[in-house]
Amino acid sequence: MRLVFASQNKHKLLEIKALLPPAVGLLSLPDLYFHEDIPETSPTLVGNALQKANFIYDRFQVPCFADDTGLEVEALDGRPGVYSARYAGEGKTADDNITKLLLELKGQANRFALFKTVIAFVGIGEPTLFEGILEGNITLDKKGSNGFGYDPVFMPAGYSITLAEMSTGEKNKLSHRAIAVKKFVEHLSILSL
Repeated sequence: MRLVFASQNKHKLLEIKALLPPAVGLLSLPDLYFHEDIPETSPTLVGNALQKANFIYDRFQVPCFADDTGLEVEALDGRPGVYSARYAGEGKTADDNITKLLLELKGQANRFALFKTVIAFVGIGEPTLFEGILEGNITLDKKGSNGFGYDPVFMPAGYSITLAEMSTGEKNKLSHRAIAVKKFVEHLSILSL
């Protein structure tokens, strides 16, 4: 089965590639010579995931999946949420986003947060959605150099290290994206029976 992953994010591509079974021929956007930005204008994770998957499927007519992920911080009323990647503003880096987040949480005792990933799959039957959630807390400062995004400040519940202090293998056993991908892979196995 050949599938396109509708993302320009190389880190996400590597994470997802490690989670998919060998029977899935994963195509990246560069494999299709596609280097444009994909529209992401929905106010929800579900809407953005569907928008991205449909955009690429409509262009290439190959079954496609896309994800959208947000960090929801309880003390910030769920922010940054759908705006996680551009929390500090357009063109800002992950470090800028983390700096803004830690500044907003300064002095805050409640540091509960969750990562939520939604995967949308289109091109075979009706569009389907898969969700993964990882609960944890935001640390006081950055720790670790693995991973990407908010990983250096996110400590999963029951752990004493951040996602950025884990190996890729450790992270892929518990992450929000891994949970969503596992559900997606189960769906693919049913399709190929």
